[in-house]
Amino acid sequence: MKVYNNPNLNKKHCNGVIAIGNFDGLHLGHQKVIKEAKQKAKKNKIPFGVMTFEPLPVMFFNKKIKNHRINSLEQKKTQLKKLKLDFLIIIKFNKNFSTQSAEEFIKKIIFKKTKCKYLYVSKNFKFGFQRKGDIKTLKKFQVKYNFKNIVTKPFKKGNKIISSTLLRNKIKLGKIDEVNKLLNRDWSINGKVMKGKRRGRKIGFPTCNLKMGDYVVPKLGVYAVKVKSKNFFKNGIANIGYRPTFNGQSLLLETNIFGINKNLYNKVISVNFKKFIRSEKKFRNLKHLKKQIKLDIKKAKK
Repeated sequence: MKVYNNPNLNKKHCNGVIAIGNFDGLHLGHQKVIKEAKQKAKKNKIPFGVMTFEPLPVMFFNKKIKNHRINSLEQKKTQLKKLKLDFLIIIKFNKNFSTQSAEEFIKKIIFKKTKCKYLYVSKNFKFGFQRKGDIKTLKKFQVKYNFKNIVTKPFKKGNKIISSTLLRNKIKLGKIDEVNKLLNRDWSINGKVMKGKRRGRKIGFPTCNLKMGDYVVPKLGVYAVKVKSKNFFKNGIANIGYRPTFNGQSLLLETNIFGINKNLYNKVISVNFKKFIRSEKKFRNLKHLKKQIKLDIKKAKK
């Protein structure tokens, strides 16, 4: 998969099929759009790729929105690579791009840069200055700019449409097992292990500490997790919260990895959430906390 940080495609990737979207989470609905687009490319023997935006437009326009992302850009790249794209276009969403009209986007990028033949979008796709462009706009200009716009039907589970908003809400409620089914993989947080106050080590449960960054914050509490790094893939237990027993002030993800007791500072790990165990609570003293941790670990292992 060739990654472009602008829409200036190599000749071999022009005149193909492109699926456009934020694809935050890359859930089953997104996967459906991409797979349908890929089938079209295969049938017509032309290249196939995805166009996405960085940062997420909603986070660009509203700087107050912090914990919003389901996956990071690096995770998105990794997940898209598994879908065997020919190319990925990452459009830098900045002030200059945000003022571009819907027709300018179609003319300058879709028509002149990519020479796209088939453009796949979801039903609620909006683009251009003040989000004035939609699927009607694409239909209006498809003959003029020599592409065919294809709108995919939404993916439903039961009677609910699968969307990034639905997933964010489920993550916030701690419904991780449901989230994982809608992603067709474990929801995970990637990050570099930072130094903490080593309290976990002192009470016999050393933890790897990660900051949340822009990730959506799951329900505060304890989770059964699997932890992946370059060198291992182990079961573990994680706590996301403020550590009320120690009067903590900052949000932190602390993970105790089973069977590993070595220093992992500055190592990048992926914490894959499996199941919510219990809500975060304040304990009277360390004795009660240690007792509860032992029970949590027993439950996580089970």
